[in-house]
Amino acid sequence: MNMNLRMTPTLSRYIARNYFINMIFLLLILLGIIYLFDTVELIRRTSKKEDISFGLVLQMGLLKLPEVGQLLFPFAILFSAMFTFWQLTKRYELIVVRSAGFSVWQFLAPVIGVAVFVGILQMLIINPVGAVLIGKFTELENKYLRHNTSQIAFFEEGLWLRQGLENPDHYAILHAPRIEKTTWKLRDVTMLQFDGQDNFIMRTDARRALLKDGFWEFHNVQIHRAGATVPENLSELVLPTQLTVTEIEDSFASPDTMSFWNLPGYIQTLEATGFDATRLRVYYQNLWAQPLFFASMILLAASVSLRPPRQRGTFMLIVLGVFIGFLVFFLSSYLQALGTSHQIPAALAAWAPSLICFLLGLTVIMNLEDG
Repeated sequence: MNMNLRMTPTLSRYIARNYFINMIFLLLILLGIIYLFDTVELIRRTSKKEDISFGLVLQMGLLKLPEVGQLLFPFAILFSAMFTFWQLTKRYELIVVRSAGFSVWQFLAPVIGVAVFVGILQMLIINPVGAVLIGKFTELENKYLRHNTSQIAFFEEGLWLRQGLENPDHYAILHAPRIEKTTWKLRDVTMLQFDGQDNFIMRTDARRALLKDGFWEFHNVQIHRAGATVPENLSELVLPTQLTVTEIEDSFASPDTMSFWNLPGYIQTLEATGFDATRLRVYYQNLWAQPLFFASMILLAASVSLRPPRQRGTFMLIVLGVFIGFLVFFLSSYLQALGTSHQIPAALAAWAPSLICFLLGLTVIMNLEDG
């Protein structure tokens, strides 16, 4: 075999184009199926709510797609690669390429290049756009399905909360620059209350506030009411709330609505104030590992799909490839869970599945192929 033989750009583009078209086609099919089931589930959840139109249900289903779509990407990469290799082999195109003296690595290179490009695209563009859409879906779900108007944000300036009051049209915005995480005691708290037309009602300043079961407890309170010239001083004030410590901490650690570009600063802010950002670190490292992970999916697909069309056992090899795909998914989820629970380092939890799959596919191809 002539190892100096180079694959022409035309042939590389042909293989890459075939794979890319198959990948987009399969991804659209999977997304269509998921969208159908999600829409049916949303219709079931909104069947007794007269204020939600069918158009809003369809919109919410579309906004939720990026969340599931990013989970489907590895499967689309794997299965479309298997189908592409089977298709090219069945048409004897790969056999002709191999007989012309090209190695397996040469005709795998265009496919791996497409997978790596999609991984980079998913990390830098698809994830940030998806985070915005998922955030919008969460907002609509809280408003129309859960009837939860509470919103939570955390910045360098501290904690910001927005919650409803006993009057359905009124709401409060709460800010605390300092938080004691172990006791969930907020220091130097400021709370602003507004009516349904965003008119100011009163401002409450408290030396500290405690989040208890079903209510906020403010201490050393000074109240400035709209139109009043003299502030009102109280030793204690109670404000009902539906928020819990678990909900607030989960909102900090939820990576779904966080963009790749915003994650480093947000992680640094959380850790600087004493909150655990391990889940976000695992998610961030996992985004960096996506290009390598997608490349490893190509190697796994090639290890079970590049067989002669008449060789026995092809069907079983394809079934094995599908099984490997689901096994990789569960392995990745398991290792990420270990990383989130501090059993293993966050970087190891995120990169280990990609490295294991890449080395496994590399080993199988090197043993089965003569390239």
